[in-house]
This record gives sequence, C-alpha cells and structure tokens, in this order.
Amino acid sequence: MNIELLRNICTQLPDVTEDIKWGSDLCFLIGEKMFCVTDLNPPLRVSLKVTDEEFAELSNSRGIIPAPYVARYKWIFVEDTNRFNDKEWEHYIVQSYNLVKAKLPKKVLAQLK
Repeated sequence: MNIELLRNICTQLPDVTEDIKWGSDLCFLIGEKMFCVTDLNPPLRVSLKVTDEEFAELSNSRGIIPAPYVARYKWIFVEDTNRFNDKEWEHYIVQSYNLVKAKLPKKVLAQLK
C-alpha cells in the first residue's frame, strides 16, 4: 500500500471529498464525516472504521492498534500497511465508507449526488 493507491481507492467512491486536518493528516470524507485518515508524512499509517465484530480481532492483531481518540467508535490504526494486501485494503476502505455513510443524517444523504 502506498498513499497514491490509498487516495485512488478513496476518491473513486461516490461523493468523497478530501481535507487536510491537524496540519498533516489527509482525511477522506463522505458528507463531511471522515472514513479514512492518513498522515502525509512517512511512514504510511492509516485509520479507518471497521465493524463491531472485526474491531476486537483486528485491533489486537500484529501491526494494528485501536485508533487513538476514536477507538470507541470502532476505528483501527494500521501501523504496518503490509498487514493487508491491495484487495483487503479496498475491502476495508469501502466498508469504512459504507459504515460512515450509513450513519449520516437523512438530510445530508439527500444532498449527496
């Protein structure tokens, strides 16, 4: 995984916007809610939302920890991006997008394309 591939997967999803927050964090958003975050400074590390069922298993596995500040919302922090292959990365990014989108208010969803 590299930042170009990560960005490509995220920006191909409908209605995704990008923002830089906290100085150097590249955030991918749907309806102004983050679904994937990475630091622009190397090494590449990524935070994203996972299902409740996956959270305990993933956050206790090699190269992944509960995401600081947002672990209570079932976000993981992938410290070792080699932990997933490209297909798995795509799965987890799309899943995070869908989980966040599902929680958007109906008014916000109606404003999306």
